[in-house]
Amino acid sequence: MTIKQGLIDVHHHIIPPLYAEALRKHGLDLHAGMPLPKWSVEQALEVMDINGIQYSVTSLTTPGAHLGGGVQQAASLARQCNEYAAELRQQQPTRFGSFALLPLPFTEASCAEAIHALDVLGAEGVVVFGSNDGVFLGDPSLDELMAELDRRAAVVFVHPNLHKTSENLGSPLPGFLVEFLCDTSRAAVNLIFNGTLHRYPRIRWILAHGGGFLPAISGRLQALEQSPHYQAQGLDSVDSYLRGFYYDTALSPSRYSQVALKHLVPQTQILFGSDFPFAPAPLTALQRQTLDESPLWDERQRYAIYRGNAIGLWPALRQADEQPVAEPIVVDEPFALRLKRSLSKPVASLVDGVRSR
Repeated sequence: MTIKQGLIDVHHHIIPPLYAEALRKHGLDLHAGMPLPKWSVEQALEVMDINGIQYSVTSLTTPGAHLGGGVQQAASLARQCNEYAAELRQQQPTRFGSFALLPLPFTEASCAEAIHALDVLGAEGVVVFGSNDGVFLGDPSLDELMAELDRRAAVVFVHPNLHKTSENLGSPLPGFLVEFLCDTSRAAVNLIFNGTLHRYPRIRWILAHGGGFLPAISGRLQALEQSPHYQAQGLDSVDSYLRGFYYDTALSPSRYSQVALKHLVPQTQILFGSDFPFAPAPLTALQRQTLDESPLWDERQRYAIYRGNAIGLWPALRQADEQPVAEPIVVDEPFALRLKRSLSKPVASLVDGVRSR
């Protein structure tokens, strides 16, 4: 299997066996209201191949390393997961990178793990959650970690969590439907309002799921600039911070969300994300199909979203002979895989039809 200038997926989860076992041990069988999906390296590679994804920067999702056992438990689990991801990268260096898991909310331990992951394991960045034990990103208690990440100009992938205010709603809906988007939005606004983006400008931030509700509420957020707290910090415009985030397309490729995103940020700030395996194989194919068929993007812009913008974050992913222009994704595949690809299209269309009702 060879994929020429294929997609780069920045929202691709792994579920190491040791992590799945730790969750079961602590009675955490549901993820934001849904069972933990099955995952394997072979399954991930097959989905990547079918959808023309050349490289995935992997991450772990909530609840993360802190499962209630204190700092030592969290630090140990984070280290084991990051070493697993590093070993996967060594085995498949052209297919997988990683965002390292940190033992948040423990700041000192998270600093130590970030340093080890970035400086020793060679991770592409770190994954942090919008909130950890009720503490949102942008809280002053995390400044030591922000300083370490800023020194390294780290790429930080912000994945949503379930804040206790969401958990206490008593809503019958699974948390990932609405509350995940709240968590991302709150965290991003907190990073702006508390001056974290201003004090640590070298960090590159990626917001999951199209930035949650940020595109929809961007106009309302301009009111922050009138706050004495905002003005006292000498902050730049809210719009400049919103336009500085990167936004992934995971579970947000529809024309409605993409129109809002297109009007909010430069096209250079949008990255492809699948959310596999929490977005199962048919849904991953549907997202790819939706973006392929979207009238919002021309071929050059689509290339940038699929690949070029990610190369801007990680220049080492550029192929030796690669030109930064729109080229069709060329997949040299055996017949069996070509058949699976063709079968995935009607399944994806069925999913889309059900979704649209």
